[in-house]
Amino acid sequence: MEKTCLITGVSGFVGGYLAQAALREGYTSVHGTCFGDAENVMPGVPIELHELDMLDSPGVEALIAKLKPARIFHLAALSSPALSWRKPELTFDINVKGTLHVLEAIREHAPKTGALLVGSGDQYGDTPLPENCMVSEALPMRPVTPYAASKAAQDSLGRVYAKAYGLNIVMTRSFNHAGPRQTAAFVLSSFAKQIAAIERGRSEPVLYVGNLDARRDFTDVRDVARAYVALAEKGVPGEAYNVGSGNAYDIRDLLERLLALSAARIEIRRDPARMRPSDTPLLACDNTKLCAATGWKPEIHIEQTLFDILNYWRSFI
Repeated sequence: MEKTCLITGVSGFVGGYLAQAALREGYTSVHGTCFGDAENVMPGVPIELHELDMLDSPGVEALIAKLKPARIFHLAALSSPALSWRKPELTFDINVKGTLHVLEAIREHAPKTGALLVGSGDQYGDTPLPENCMVSEALPMRPVTPYAASKAAQDSLGRVYAKAYGLNIVMTRSFNHAGPRQTAAFVLSSFAKQIAAIERGRSEPVLYVGNLDARRDFTDVRDVARAYVALAEKGVPGEAYNVGSGNAYDIRDLLERLLALSAARIEIRRDPARMRPSDTPLLACDNTKLCAATGWKPEIHIEQTLFDILNYWRSFI
């Protein structure tokens, strides 16, 4: 029996891994949207591409009406908290209006289609943590960046459409994920790219950093992709689920682990331009709800993730 899915933003970091996971789990075909960046789609993965601007409401409507996929994985977003400070209006346009266009198209043309809206652990912002320092879905959202605020709005839209129209809309609050192919706009990939460039003699032996005192929950992107497929199948409509490893890592410690994988002598230098106007000291994911609903658990250790990221940049530079 034909079982298709549509991945918006398939040319982004997670898209290719998600397509692979979906095909492994029984989807017979994968459609994906891109917007002027088809060259970034993961090679070797059978994806039927559609050029689409998520702000083009008629275009979104036409594609979903035509495909009527079993599931939509809505990844398309401006996903950098740092960039959201410089482009807050664009962040809200893409992350909120784009989501609204998807939800309206489902409501009008494909009410049997399920959708997974991918949000962020940043939505919790500066919410006071319980004694165990774990962030659960029961805690309120208090975002501290334009990006996080846009994802909180997306989360609310998903809940509204699930409750008001009986649609199968599930939301994630995904904590930091990392792996090969992630852009250097994100912290671990930035470190790895700089190390690889220094090893190749293409950069001075100085690694520039922002805030190293933050603690973040990191999960390998391949584990995240598995979680998304599982939630699309087993998540409760209208509910949000944290996606993360359940382990908070010091950014400084992860940098030291990456440096230990290199023989290069490297100076660490703080770069004020890499500091955010507002940052959350600690975000640790309570993934109990996800694990109970789907049986998912992370399988790839952080050491393997760091090794793979560094080797990706070594092969790329």
